[in-house]
Amino acid sequence: MALAAEDRLPLPWHRPLWERLWQLEQSNRLPHALLLSGPGGVGKQVLAEALVARILCAADTATACGRCHACRMLGAGYHPDLMRVAPEEGKRQIRIDSVREINRFVAQTAQQSGYRVIVIAPAEAMNVAASNALLKSLEEPGRQTLFVLIADVPSRLLPTIRSRCQQWSLAPVAFDDCRAWLAGQLRGDDEEARFWWQVAGGLPLLALELAAPEQRALRQQLHDCFEQLVRGAEPVAEAARFDREAVDAILWYGIAWLEDLIGFGLSGDSRRLRNPDLVPLYRQAAKNARVQDWFRLLDYAREQRRLLAVGANPNPQLMLEAWLVRWSALLRS
Repeated sequence: MALAAEDRLPLPWHRPLWERLWQLEQSNRLPHALLLSGPGGVGKQVLAEALVARILCAADTATACGRCHACRMLGAGYHPDLMRVAPEEGKRQIRIDSVREINRFVAQTAQQSGYRVIVIAPAEAMNVAASNALLKSLEEPGRQTLFVLIADVPSRLLPTIRSRCQQWSLAPVAFDDCRAWLAGQLRGDDEEARFWWQVAGGLPLLALELAAPEQRALRQQLHDCFEQLVRGAEPVAEAARFDREAVDAILWYGIAWLEDLIGFGLSGDSRRLRNPDLVPLYRQAAKNARVQDWFRLLDYAREQRRLLAVGANPNPQLMLEAWLVRWSALLRS
């Protein structure tokens, strides 16, 4: 994976974290294993890439210089002292064979006389056998070895893995900390940046993704679908209009809307909603069902999304149909 110039730099809202990492490296107190965790879209991968570039860089600068031989190799997509581990193409799990390669890698001497760096992402994709195989390397990593584990849901990692890592949890970002960056990326004004930041739950990279034309269109299509369900449309017919490959994104939107709806139903306060443009839909839905019914639907949606994440191979079309049937029943009850 070639490294772009901007990937050598931490994102603006992570500069305080970066200063701490830089101080740890400068004082030779950098741990042998870091676990960067937090919700998808907060920028864990960018922080990890900036750290990898800094660790492998030969210059004594606060960020990777981009000019030394190590930086040029990394920029070209290959560095002999860097190993990346991820699920194989088309797979959802990291299996034991990949971790055995890590064990062989850490047993070697660094070719550039510096650190050996291993990046595992997403770390929670390691199956039990792979996780157990990794423990030996985490316990006896050798000198100047750095593991960087990246996880959206660190609780899915074995406790023995977590306990051997220094954990850095990245939280959603305050709007003022990402306003200039997000407005610049969207080529819009503060109002548009705030709207997508709000929809994304304070996750700037996710906000950028959701604001892309294809995702905007999907969100609008789902909104239109729910309005049709309120009017009595047939949920199975509505499900057929969606791209079955978008089922994970549809469930994500549904979960976010349900969380909004439950909060609105309990408090009647629309000021803290992630999707303020959906208040008319929330008002209609709140009239038609009890809060405990929405909680049940929320549990169902989360479980279906979990099954997708672990590769339980559900039928996307049937999942989508069942999901909309349940929504429809509550919207009309």
